[in-house]
Amino acid sequence: MDLELSEEQEAVRRLATDFTDREIAPFAAAWDRAESVDRSVVGKLGKLGFLGLTLPEEYGGSGGDHLAYCLVLEELGRGDSAVRGIVSVSLGLVGKSINSYGTEDQKRSWLPRLCSGEALACFALTEPGTGSDAANLTTRAVRDGEDWLISGSKMFITNGTWAEVALVFARTGEAGHRGVTAFLVPTASPGLERREIHGKLGLRGQATAELVLDRVRVPDGARLGPLGKGFTVAMAALAKGRMSVAAGCVGIIRACQDAAVRYAAEREQFGKPIASYQLVQELLADIAVDLDAARLLTWRVADHIERGLPFATESSVAKLFASEAAVRSANNALQVFGGYGFIDEYPVGKLLRDARVMTLYEGTSQIHKLLIGRALTGVSAF
Repeated sequence: MDLELSEEQEAVRRLATDFTDREIAPFAAAWDRAESVDRSVVGKLGKLGFLGLTLPEEYGGSGGDHLAYCLVLEELGRGDSAVRGIVSVSLGLVGKSINSYGTEDQKRSWLPRLCSGEALACFALTEPGTGSDAANLTTRAVRDGEDWLISGSKMFITNGTWAEVALVFARTGEAGHRGVTAFLVPTASPGLERREIHGKLGLRGQATAELVLDRVRVPDGARLGPLGKGFTVAMAALAKGRMSVAAGCVGIIRACQDAAVRYAAEREQFGKPIASYQLVQELLADIAVDLDAARLLTWRVADHIERGLPFATESSVAKLFASEAAVRSANNALQVFGGYGFIDEYPVGKLLRDARVMTLYEGTSQIHKLLIGRALTGVSAF
């Protein structure tokens, strides 16, 4: 793996850095307090091509490779993880799934609008009673002539109240993963209700929702992929999606390092900057090591994808390490700030709150340890 970025990748990173510094970072605290990101940011993301990265230009995508995608998500995560989540879900989980499994009509109907930011998508897998146990979801789709009627509920759905289309996973057959099918469901469909979730610990600016479906009618042409293969669609999406989360966590760690180093140089105790004290330097060094390790593990996933190598286990490793490292780094940064870290005038409290959820979604840390253990031993722990 060549760790030197190409000119194109460097240009993409500079574009993302400038955008984050200008359009995201100055407003992140206000969005967090208001529990809502300014929705105009979606169109700006689309205009720069960030919502179409890695997708073919013929469908409105902006091309590029997966490392460039990671570079952009790192920068967005540095500015505000709530904005990073918009891209990770609409593009990373749904747009890429449509590109991989969709019909030509589905690709031309949805991808240009998703890439431009005219529309957003959400990934409706998690349910109130099934998080880690996704194969046993209870949302059901029943045949009605040439159509399907979908009933059930979904929980903690990112972009849920903003999305124009939901990638909904529903049971169409037997119990377990073989009976799950994926559907592209317009969120304006009669019978689909969306309820935004407020009072979250972190990612407060993100539109997170519960979806309730009551006999929502969709044609068979809305089915994404073969009948009974929805779980395969979901797991393939999440394998790449975990790389997105890891890249966002690298951004959180960078924000922690930037804030802690700057504060340690400015804050004086006992007549000199606290950066001169060895135990403060230890906290900064731990953040720096976590940053480099998390970034390299994430880049390895992107490299495997580009070379057509297996990457699911590597993605679990990157997501597990980067999410836990983000929590450690935010905690270390808060320690550098001392009591001021508890005041939301300073950034580290938000960084810690945002980092904490990263160990929970798209597979908890415990689930990823089981997946990694199974890859090592060949023995399932489920």
